[in-house]
Amino acid sequence: MKNTSASDFSHYSVLLEETVGMLNVAPGGIYCDLTLGGGGHSEKIAEKIVDGRLICIDADTTAIEASKIRLAPYKDKITFVHSFNDKIDAVLDSLGVDKIDGAVADLGVSSFQLDCAERGFSYMNDAKLDMRFDTGSDTSAYDIVNFKSEDDLKRIIYIYGEENYAPQIARNICRARADKPIETTAELVDIIKASMPAKAKQGGHHPAKRTFQAIRIAVNGELENLPVMIDKVIDRLKPGGRFAVITFHSLEDRIVKTAFAEAARGCTCPPSFPVCVCGNKEKVRIVTKKPLIPSGTELEENPRSRSAKLRVCEKI
Repeated sequence: MKNTSASDFSHYSVLLEETVGMLNVAPGGIYCDLTLGGGGHSEKIAEKIVDGRLICIDADTTAIEASKIRLAPYKDKITFVHSFNDKIDAVLDSLGVDKIDGAVADLGVSSFQLDCAERGFSYMNDAKLDMRFDTGSDTSAYDIVNFKSEDDLKRIIYIYGEENYAPQIARNICRARADKPIETTAELVDIIKASMPAKAKQGGHHPAKRTFQAIRIAVNGELENLPVMIDKVIDRLKPGGRFAVITFHSLEDRIVKTAFAEAARGCTCPPSFPVCVCGNKEKVRIVTKKPLIPSGTELEENPRSRSAKLRVCEKI
């Protein structure tokens, strides 16, 4: 198996120009990249900062070390933080930062994580089941696959992966692990394939794609943490500050759309009330009435970006 290091880290920054352009980066502003990854968005933001600050956050230490190399020309403007992004309020407090001028979150898995066999994200390479963004976290894909109940597995695979064959896959996982633990990605792929009819394995996506996505989301608590992160970022934005979020599947996009819409809601009192008694105030305005999607050129350069959607809101 190939050994990997920070120097191997790569990630195509999806919707790069559109995202950074939407932030309206001010030379003296304070910005957060909540999903540093390969550093593409951070690099573009850092280019525009003169005497401001960029706070780069990632749960993956390999991403941070790689981006330190890529972003070395801008090191005097950047603070790197190893953390999950739903802890953004604690991160800002620890740095003595009250409000920020903008933030970006690219929720995609980096090409390095997908292509690095030993990280266990990929159904294309055999490796130990892992899928942790933060390799110091307690729960891995091995734990989800081998210790969750059949009902929990079915729920995870169906809801997070939108996989129609979730009941069969969950049942067969439990049958297989009764004989011995499921330890590798190849073992899991074989179980998934055996759980699906022939027609479901023809053309289109790899039959294991949805299940692997679901398990990765469960391992890292991605969907549970997302609305928490969004609310915290919105609260810390200065008036006029913008928050750009790139999603890659319908569940993420729905959460972002709903969270932005809730923050953009004003008074919820019935029209018949002479005065407002609910006290609700609009926090943001929605900048992107419809999400931005990659151009045809970008899709040719990076087919993995085909499901990306960019939504932006602005603090009132």
